[in-house]
Amino acid sequence: MSGPYVIRGSVLLPEAELRWRFSRSGGPGGQHVNTTDSQVELIFDVAATEVLPPVWKERALRELAARGRLVDGRLLVVRASEHRSQWRNRQTAALRMAGLLAEATAPPRAPRRATKVPRGINERRLREKKQRSDVKRGRSGRQGWD
Repeated sequence: MSGPYVIRGSVLLPEAELRWRFSRSGGPGGQHVNTTDSQVELIFDVAATEVLPPVWKERALRELAARGRLVDGRLLVVRASEHRSQWRNRQTAALRMAGLLAEATAPPRAPRRATKVPRGINERRLREKKQRSDVKRGRSGRQGWD
């Protein structure tokens, strides 16, 4: 890999806990892809990692499971085969994994507070609706019900 990939703050994606698998890619490259293992599969055991704080780990496991991203309820697997070179696919997979972990460990958003629609907005909407109705009524042959 080309450098430390930041998950959030000072927490980095630990290279020692990553498992790499390589296989032949079906992407662009002509005959080149028939001879090189350029597809990358990056595997990270979220449940067993010591890098993430316990709160983040629980949140990540819950979020990734809800999205259907976990294998066996603990492994996060990312595949990359967009590029012809294995090295670029490795970078892409690591960046994608760091992004997924950053999203999954993010604190939940504050719940939306319900607010009332201001009276002025409602009045303006009804006034504009009436004006539009008058314009449309003026286009027809008759000029109203009076």
